[in-house]
Amino acid sequence: MKQEIIISGFGGQGVMVMGQLLTYAGMLEDKHVSWMPSYGPEMRGGTANCAVIIDDSSIGAPTVSEPTAAVVLNLPSLDKFERTVRPKGALIVNSSLINKQAERTDIDVHYVPINDIAAELGNPKVVNMVALGALLAATGVVEVEAVMTAFGKKFASKPKIVEVNREAVMRGYNAVKK
Repeated sequence: MKQEIIISGFGGQGVMVMGQLLTYAGMLEDKHVSWMPSYGPEMRGGTANCAVIIDDSSIGAPTVSEPTAAVVLNLPSLDKFERTVRPKGALIVNSSLINKQAERTDIDVHYVPINDIAAELGNPKVVNMVALGALLAATGVVEVEAVMTAFGKKFASKPKIVEVNREAVMRGYNAVKK
């Protein structure tokens, strides 16, 4: 099944790493994948987003205009991408930074206190992994273990960070599943 995903937030929130891990996990599951980054004029602090496509068959173009799911980590991202999500799609909203409710009623909206969960884990750098766990729970696009395998390979030189990131993924996953 074809999943088209937009991940968006401030530069420095790990948006690109989320997309890379998602596509790598898709490859590990023998799926066809596409990842296309987009940066604002500034890197850290500016807006950044990426488009990820994961499908069982070939992907014709890497662009995503009507995603099946979107992860929005800040208010500008909600304002920009909420209206693009397909009806019956999923929207993950970082309720730690976004105090506005989604306007759409034809999509499945999950409000997850992503930054708060990362702070509880004692590491604000795991915001992206909490968000990724929430996305996995909402969509089932890939398995959690595929993401953790991809994480272990991407960060093989930093084995000490694997466990906190696994916990972050599971906390985000459970926040949506409860």
